[in-house]
Amino acid sequence: MKRHIILAIGLFIGYALFAQPLDKSEAESVKRQVISEWKSQMSSLYDDAYKEHIIRRDGLNLPLGYIIRGAEPAGGRSLWISMHGGGNAPKETNDEQWMNQIYLYEPQGIYVAPRAPWDDWDMWFKAPIDSLFQDLITMMIVKENINPDKVYILGYSAGGDGVWRLAPRLADHWAAASMMAGHPGDVGLRNLVNTPFSIWVGALDSAYDRNKEVKKRGDEMDALSNAVPGKYIHQTNIVAGKGHWMDQADTVAISWMSRFTRDPHPKQIIWTQEECLRNAFYWVSLPSSVKPVRGNTFDAKIDGNTIIIDKMDYDEITIWLDDDMLDLSEPVTIQYDGRTLFKQKVERTKASMEQSIYERKDPSFCFPANVTVSKYGNASVKEVDNSLLWSDDIQRIEVYDLLGRSIFTTTQRDEYLQFAENLNQFHVVKIYTGTICKVETRK
Repeated sequence: MKRHIILAIGLFIGYALFAQPLDKSEAESVKRQVISEWKSQMSSLYDDAYKEHIIRRDGLNLPLGYIIRGAEPAGGRSLWISMHGGGNAPKETNDEQWMNQIYLYEPQGIYVAPRAPWDDWDMWFKAPIDSLFQDLITMMIVKENINPDKVYILGYSAGGDGVWRLAPRLADHWAAASMMAGHPGDVGLRNLVNTPFSIWVGALDSAYDRNKEVKKRGDEMDALSNAVPGKYIHQTNIVAGKGHWMDQADTVAISWMSRFTRDPHPKQIIWTQEECLRNAFYWVSLPSSVKPVRGNTFDAKIDGNTIIIDKMDYDEITIWLDDDMLDLSEPVTIQYDGRTLFKQKVERTKASMEQSIYERKDPSFCFPANVTVSKYGNASVKEVDNSLLWSDDIQRIEVYDLLGRSIFTTTQRDEYLQFAENLNQFHVVKIYTGTICKVETRK
């Protein structure tokens, strides 16, 4: 018992330092430290995947064929994720398409052609692809020092089908996207407000009405761009005289895409939940108590030191803040439906930085502050909260590593404390009482 009391005191003191407010200069220094520590922690977790050129998650394999071209520029190389065609075809056919994709385009940077885990028509937009691609990006950040703001996605045929789906639903990941000869299906495009999008199809590519459907979506992008000047940057290329194979006319998309760099803190975001639900997008995330459904939308913009929420289909939302977005030395105002939900200064803390980078797995999403607001009012500044760990009503404690894999479960706080002490590294804790508390901690 004495040992646990001492440990508890140590945790409390450590957390107090963890949550200490920082000025702008201190925050910049701490952020560099946090990012460096995160890269070190994550690097070892990807040792096997990096050596084998295979991402493994939840029983699925994503083999990687990739080529590195050019010298590494200041800020890190670009990453190009290029999805092969084939789809609903024999394994041998899809393997052949994969091999072809490895050498189809030649951008500067790290060009990766993954082999889809399945041989189905929807192989590039099944739900697990999101996590596999997140792993791919994170691995390349920590192992190859790629620039997280220069990640591009493209694909041909069935790979183009994947671009139609993944570009909008993971829009906050991409510097730009290019779709070649794919069918759009029922995808929504509003999330692409900050993601340049290139569309390519042969004028004679009439299978499944690709040419007609792609033309309609190009017109839709025109309308979106006209409605929001300066946003929805795009181009629509319908190649005359060409069918499904465009004789590499589409290769010029590479130079067009390379002009763009992701802004991780855009002044305007539009986020609609697509078929694969997400809990975060650019500088917002959903508290654990909020469960999204397809079609839920959050629209907001930043004007000076004011965040104006135009649409919010959630009762609560967490807004992550950075000095690149607004001036954290001054009060921050958050408005919705003509009402002020929040107006006060927020504190920069190491706790916020670590929580955000370990959850988002992206150095550009390392935020020094955050605010959780209810659409009904009663906003609060929320940092990493250890309070539930000392609750008398703990039902279950789950521990996960930084890749989201379960490593320990218990119903006893003392058992968790002993495990965490021996683990001695960052990890994610979910504490179940009447609610779920997600804790990032160091032992």
